[in-house]
Amino acid sequence: MQITDHKVVSFHYTLTNDAREVLDTTTGGEPLPYLHGEENIVPGLELALEGKSVGDKLKVSLDAADAYGELDPALIEVVSADLFEGIETLEAGMEFETESDDGEVEFVRITAIDGDNVTIDGNHPLAGQNLTFDVEITDIRDATEEELEHGHVHGDDEGCCGDEDCCS
Repeated sequence: MQITDHKVVSFHYTLTNDAREVLDTTTGGEPLPYLHGEENIVPGLELALEGKSVGDKLKVSLDAADAYGELDPALIEVVSADLFEGIETLEAGMEFETESDDGEVEFVRITAIDGDNVTIDGNHPLAGQNLTFDVEITDIRDATEEELEHGHVHGDDEGCCGDEDCCS
């Protein structure tokens, strides 16, 4: 079976940056499953996996634009510490969920604090970086009707993923 749209694909990977630092890996753990064709992984990697089979190993080097995107300066903003009402201590690296003007959930990360000025960044932490994925395909199967309907892989029990927004 080859990787095509509507297949659930599981793979092991090691992710490195241009300095060859390991940023993430599934080595020693479970492979990562995803639903192919639903943009559940970075675009360049999904494209490179198209047509591959179980047992295939490949190295995929991606420019930032094909990975987590270019760094968007418009997503970096200095805000007042007062916006973090109820948070006793703010520190660089803390991540928060926020709602955009159009009601979408967004994630921001504190990158700097200068007095009452807090710099937040809505870019993915790996945005702007060229990345390399060393990949081994471990499994390919047909997606269930429920997975296709929801647009992502569900757990081993083949039941709903447990996300209230997904399964209600």
